[in-house]
Amino acid sequence: MASETAATQYAYVESPIGRLLLAGRAGALSLIYFTTGRGSLSPDPAWEENPRPFAEARRQLDAYFAGRLEVFDLPLALDGTPFQVKVWRAVAEIPYGETRAYGDVARRIRRPNAVRAVGAANGQNPIPIIIPCHRVIGSNGSLTGYGGGLPIKRALLTLESRQRSLVP
Repeated sequence: MASETAATQYAYVESPIGRLLLAGRAGALSLIYFTTGRGSLSPDPAWEENPRPFAEARRQLDAYFAGRLEVFDLPLALDGTPFQVKVWRAVAEIPYGETRAYGDVARRIRRPNAVRAVGAANGQNPIPIIIPCHRVIGSNGSLTGYGGGLPIKRALLTLESRQRSLVP
């Protein structure tokens, strides 16, 4: 876990789905925000702009969007309630190119009646894309809310399904 006394640093990353704001402390990524849409955010004035700590995250995101990376390997600092962290860890296990319903995630964490709470926790995911909350869909297969907006969720799922279909 990142030190609470370390300064939060941030950098912007350009991506096919728009500009992303990355933030973290002590070498661990703690936030990815979309710079447009419902989940948009600007850096806190107390944060320090410094792209160096995010070089590996940028490299992995570039590889992901190019279809060359399916599993991220980055130090993460998850700041949430124990329930939220449990949900985010379960979501992180959803394989590339696959989806799960909120009920599936609830059963995975052994809280089968907590479907709505799972949805709320998924909606609070501070590190989308890396923790692939876009892979969680409605039980009827419908796309449900996404911090970057449904068009971005659809684009991420399309990217993964298209890359998956290229595998022999």
